[in-house]
Amino acid sequence: MEQVLQQFCLDGTPVSCEPLGNGHINRTFRVMCSSGKAYTLQRINRVAFHHPEELIENIDAVSRFIARKNIGLETIRLCPARDGRKFTVDAQGEYWRAYDFISGGLSLEAPRDRNDFYQAAVAFGKFQQALADFPAATLHETIPHFHDTEDRLRQLRASVEADACGRAREAGPELDFIFSREQELGTLCRMQRSGALPLRVTHNDTKLNNVLLDEQTGRARCVLDLDTVMPGLSAHDFGDAVRFGASSAAEDETELTKVFLRLDMYRAYLEGYLDACGHALTENEISVLPLGAKIITTELGARFLKDYLDGDVYFKIDRPSQNLDRCRAQLRLAADMEEKWPELQRILQEAAASRCRTE
Repeated sequence: MEQVLQQFCLDGTPVSCEPLGNGHINRTFRVMCSSGKAYTLQRINRVAFHHPEELIENIDAVSRFIARKNIGLETIRLCPARDGRKFTVDAQGEYWRAYDFISGGLSLEAPRDRNDFYQAAVAFGKFQQALADFPAATLHETIPHFHDTEDRLRQLRASVEADACGRAREAGPELDFIFSREQELGTLCRMQRSGALPLRVTHNDTKLNNVLLDEQTGRARCVLDLDTVMPGLSAHDFGDAVRFGASSAAEDETELTKVFLRLDMYRAYLEGYLDACGHALTENEISVLPLGAKIITTELGARFLKDYLDGDVYFKIDRPSQNLDRCRAQLRLAADMEEKWPELQRILQEAAASRCRTE
């Protein structure tokens, strides 16, 4: 760790390096220097990101672009390494990058109230708005087919057929749930191919804990974790945020009766998102926002299940069956969305109508 930190242009000498956060993919640390300056240090997961240089290029380009816009959000800043790059490679071939640590901010695992979730929506909405004129085609696709739901289902089928760990027999009901909805799950992919939905620069990991809120005012300060920024669909960004923040339970909840969609939080996020970027979205994009929530929730359930079948090689786990538990919780949440579908559509219509009246 000390050798890695010596490769970056830091303000002062590192005096401590402690684990930070609980992300599934990268390893993250908070570094304190003798000057009092703090940094965020991350080791990039090579299993998830095969070309870390491209990931860094995306982050640098997008963060610099946003910094030139007056959107009322701070942006993360990559620290240069001593060789002029924005990353360094250690003796084991692992890639590391460092950011300025943003102090005085609050990252939440669950919203304390509607305002927290509304502010998260404003943050990601402003992020979308600021990048509306960014040339999306110039970004690298750091994870090919990341939200290609049709391809995710093909991958899941392959894992079922391989059954590398002999676990497929445990997941019969979950597989039935996913594949019985295959046609609907491909809707956004088909709409994008036909031109009905435009490609946007999207965050692709819009969980609540990737927004930094001001500790004093509760307002959004910064969008974090730009690792998966690449061309995508606005409905996927919206849906992933709702999946995570409007759920009544933890992502790996084992008591499925506790898992349901909180309509008050869904409404809060929808209102904040449309307030911040609604005028930049097409009518088609707005109309499929609820569908994005249902599709992305089921898609993530399929991803958790595939990883469980493959032997837990992608998502970090703390117990042997955690990925299967995660899958079941996501599918229960998707099922509740189906049961509440008329209400989701009604809330969308009300929020869209309210935005039109205020413009």
